[in-house]
Amino acid sequence: MSELISQYTDQVTDLLKVIAREEEENILKAADLLSDKVLEGRLINIYGAGGHSAIAAMEIFWRAGGLAQVNAMFPAGTNIVSAAPTTAKLEGYAPYILNFYDVYEGDVLILVNFYGLNISSVDVAIEAKKRNVKLITVNSHNFARKVPKNFIWRHSSKKEINEFADIAIDNHVPYPDAILKVPGIEEEIAPTGTTLTCFTLNLLMAETTRLIKEKGGTPEIWVSNNIPGCDEHNKPLHDKYRHRIHHLYPVW
Repeated sequence: MSELISQYTDQVTDLLKVIAREEEENILKAADLLSDKVLEGRLINIYGAGGHSAIAAMEIFWRAGGLAQVNAMFPAGTNIVSAAPTTAKLEGYAPYILNFYDVYEGDVLILVNFYGLNISSVDVAIEAKKRNVKLITVNSHNFARKVPKNFIWRHSSKKEINEFADIAIDNHVPYPDAILKVPGIEEEIAPTGTTLTCFTLNLLMAETTRLIKEKGGTPEIWVSNNIPGCDEHNKPLHDKYRHRIHHLYPVW
């Protein structure tokens, strides 16, 4: 095995084990909250704020093996796909985001930013608390602490999203995200943020699904749209939730 492949595999595997070990308690607390909200008939709202953090919301939205009741939030300009221009660094946009996606008092929101200090993510965290929305955050606590409070792209509050959380889950993304060094290249290469964050969210959703069943509910779960029988299984779920979940779209 090449040295880089071996290094990256070993380091990422070690970080995954850290997440499973050190975040289990908070993941289980968050799963308990999410399962209760689903059983109340509410949606699991998730906002992956900034650049690539939107991938986190994509990972658990309309996903094979995932719950149908996930309302992923992709407001224009806040991710790398729609950043034309970017709105991820604007303050004051949060009320419009939460209004558009119908996130109000008594709801729950998973707020993801790989590092925890993106302006839009902090703005949404503040607005969520004003609305008495239960807030679960997923970000790297250590990364956020390492970024100076006077960094130009911090929110004016100088806070990180986990400071507003009811339950704060650490994705353990190391600073500065990329982890490999190559001789003659100054910058680190091979990022970790997406892999670690999506792993964390899949742990959370697996436990949430288990608890829904244990509490007497029937988990509504998508199957892959690329296997026989997918339309017969998925279309009834799509039709049930398409008027509540903004980014569900017909594939038939």
